[in-house]
Amino acid sequence: MNFLYFIIIGAVAGWIAGNIMKGGGFGLLVNIILGIVGGAVGGWVFGLLGIGSGDGLIGSLVTSVVGASLVLFIAGLFKK
Repeated sequence: MNFLYFIIIGAVAGWIAGNIMKGGGFGLLVNIILGIVGGAVGGWVFGLLGIGSGDGLIGSLVTSVVGASLVLFIAGLFKK
C-alpha cells in the first residue's frame, strides 16, 4: 500500500511541478515519471537539510513537488 501511495503522490507532484516549471516540462507522462523520481529526491534533499515535512498527505506532496521541480530543472538543463 505504501508503494501505491508513493506512486500516486509522485504522479500528482510531477503534474504540479510541470505546471510550476513553465517551459521546463516534458509532457504529461514524462512529468509524472519525473515526479515519482522527484519524490525520492525531495525526501533525500529535505533529509540532508534537516527539514521535516511531516508524515501527512500535504507534507508528502510538498516534499515531492520540491523534488520534482528540482528534477525537472536539472532535466531541463540537459534538454537544451
